[in-house]
Amino acid sequence: MPNYKKVSEKIEEIRIDNPRTTNSYLRWINIVNAGKAEIEYLRRNYKFDLSHLKAAVGSALSQRPMIIQGPDYLFLILHFPVFKDGRVVSGEVDFFVGHGFLVTAHNNNLKALSDFANLSKKSPDSLLSYSLESSAVLLYEILGRLINECYRLSDDNSLAINEVEELIFNNQQKKAVEKILILRRNIINIRKIMQNHKNILKKLMEMESSLVEKKSIKRFYESLVEDSKRLWEMLDNQKEMVEVLNGTNESLLNDQMTNIMKTLTIFSVIVFPLTLLAAIFGMNAKKMPFVDHPYGFWMIIGIMLLGSFGMMLFFKKKGWLQ
Repeated sequence: MPNYKKVSEKIEEIRIDNPRTTNSYLRWINIVNAGKAEIEYLRRNYKFDLSHLKAAVGSALSQRPMIIQGPDYLFLILHFPVFKDGRVVSGEVDFFVGHGFLVTAHNNNLKALSDFANLSKKSPDSLLSYSLESSAVLLYEILGRLINECYRLSDDNSLAINEVEELIFNNQQKKAVEKILILRRNIINIRKIMQNHKNILKKLMEMESSLVEKKSIKRFYESLVEDSKRLWEMLDNQKEMVEVLNGTNESLLNDQMTNIMKTLTIFSVIVFPLTLLAAIFGMNAKKMPFVDHPYGFWMIIGIMLLGSFGMMLFFKKKGWLQ
């Protein structure tokens, strides 16, 4: 029996069958951008609740993760961060988990899930679920791949933080502002997407399987909970680091602005005697001093320069020209 079947353009069936066991094979139904036809296929072949099927439609995006126990299956909605068009967005995966089958419905933007599906088609014997033939273990493997992809995004954030730090201390504060804003948005989005994963994974530790001991399932999902905790700690550290860099960058920008305002203020005050004397001698009043003197013009220029020079000496004495 082939291990792969293309049911339709949007539905593929991957069969994980270990010939060394007497268990029935494990069926993974992977659906991309589910529509009415795909929902009808699931309705005909599985006894899923209609509200759960409607939630799995590609255009219906849930605002929060959830886990619901159906009559003979488990329904999950989980979100994972996806890097798209320069920013992090939420990618939703809907899971139907039952004895001998696993159904995933998602948009085609989760590379980790697509890569794992390709691996399952080409080398099913490399999977842990191949030896155990358990849908609970297959779900564990898929979630592990998706969480590992979150680590990759976190690593990208760390590299971006290092780049921002270099920009700040190379006096490129204006260029760093945009990158800081993008980083803050991405980290906030990842935190928002991942914040409830730990609670969902803890509930999955209570799953039961006729093929795998409960303590083994608990051990598998405990490792995912630990990964989720570590990821959250990394995001916390990155959030704090970005806030520190943002504060440093703002301080340097404010210092630059202060220096600019200081320079403009000193320049305007030094020029003030010139402007004042020019305004006074431009009044055309009778009997103005120096006006009728043969060297009156140069005497007035000298007074102006003397006034400006005096202001410069005053600023230098105060230490304001440094």
